[in-house]
Amino acid sequence: MRRVRYHEYGDPDVLTVEEVDRPAPGPGQVLVRVEEIGANFVDTRFRLGPAAGPLFRRPLPGVLTGDVVGVIEAVGPEVTQWHVGRRVAGLAEDAFADFVVADAEWLVEVPDGLDAGAAGALPMAAPVALRALRTGRLAVGETVLVHAAAGGIGHLAVQLATLLGAGTVIGTAGSADKLAFVKEYGADFAIDYTDPDWPARVREVAPQGVDVVLDSVGGEILRRSFDVLAPLGRIAVYGAASGELVAIPVTDLFALRSVTGFSLLAWRAASPAEARRDMVESADHLGSGRLRVAVHARLPLTAAAEAHRVLDARGQSGRVVLVP
Repeated sequence: MRRVRYHEYGDPDVLTVEEVDRPAPGPGQVLVRVEEIGANFVDTRFRLGPAAGPLFRRPLPGVLTGDVVGVIEAVGPEVTQWHVGRRVAGLAEDAFADFVVADAEWLVEVPDGLDAGAAGALPMAAPVALRALRTGRLAVGETVLVHAAAGGIGHLAVQLATLLGAGTVIGTAGSADKLAFVKEYGADFAIDYTDPDWPARVREVAPQGVDVVLDSVGGEILRRSFDVLAPLGRIAVYGAASGELVAIPVTDLFALRSVTGFSLLAWRAASPAEARRDMVESADHLGSGRLRVAVHARLPLTAAAEAHRVLDARGQSGRVVLVP
């Protein structure tokens, strides 16, 4: 079978397609014959290695994570809840391959009729968007600001905020095309965060400030998000795509404002039952059509380098997927 790895750090051309033996599932694992793989932006940072900064460190040879959709080909010891032939989605550590091994505990069955592009949001993107909003303690009628709202998780967070009862949803993005996309996917207002005065633009549409901010960018975007928070406002941070480490002055918190971090893996470890319910709820939203998934590009597995170029350029609206 084919898989993609990198044996040195660098630009997308370091991604190498290799011919290897098919892996065997271990205890608690299944082997999935892959239909589609959702590429994750964070792997572009790991691929760069030390040049990406201290936040992103992964030893060589480097593997590429991803949300995989496919059919169970084999089950390992101790797996009783899944059977060969079931169509599932799961988050895999070594995902860019024709066959992948995944943890049985965190698989989710793909609802009937759901295409692979949408199903790829089941294991990670949709549950992260859902739980980040709940980490921000979103209440009905509140105003939400979603940064990177055209991204693979961001455009889902915009829709889920409305489904959870937000009164106003504001999305930020970095180009005219992306701003139009953000509004197409449900934002009431779309603001260009490359504008140095973007906080003033937010204040124009939310004069009292916003109640919840979702941030996956970090750096100055995170720092300046405090400027648009209402009293008792909350920031939920679920990524740091900028790679910038920023100190938050304690004085930013004195106006009854708070910031909380979120990690899917930490959430699974801390509250596995609720994490599973998030996946079930996400599947219900996707299966019913209430939640739509945009696929920006669908590329062959052998074009993994091109997929990373798209992600590096941050030109995508929605998800980038690969097809073995």
